[in-house]
Amino acid sequence: METWQRLEDQMARIIYVEDDELAGELVKEVLAEAGHLVGVIQHGTLAFDTIAFKRPDLVILDRSLPGMQGMEILTRLRQNAGTYLTPILMLTGKRDTALIDEALAAGADDYLMKPFQAEDLVQRVAAALMSKSFAAHRKIR
Repeated sequence: METWQRLEDQMARIIYVEDDELAGELVKEVLAEAGHLVGVIQHGTLAFDTIAFKRPDLVILDRSLPGMQGMEILTRLRQNAGTYLTPILMLTGKRDTALIDEALAAGADDYLMKPFQAEDLVQRVAAALMSKSFAAHRKIR
């Protein structure tokens, strides 16, 4: 099956937190082509409040944001009863191994560096959504 094929049963609601408007539109377009609904929020504090209220299927975070930083959003989402199981993908230009380790230790499910290949992003999103589906199944049982 072609990665880019639109599959309604795999559609997810995704919030991408990114202050760079061009990067936000690119990710939104790539994931929309893959069949997902994507909202882009450019301010960290607004993003945290929106995520806590809307409870998307997946959150994609940049590290450097106006207002609340990406790592603080990550930490607070993991401490929130309504969002602690939400898959979180860090998508950032920060390539330092220590920063990657820090994000994963704080609860990020995956870390993808910019620039990235569109297919890599689609595959990582699919993997994160599958892990959410598995976690939800385990929670129900």
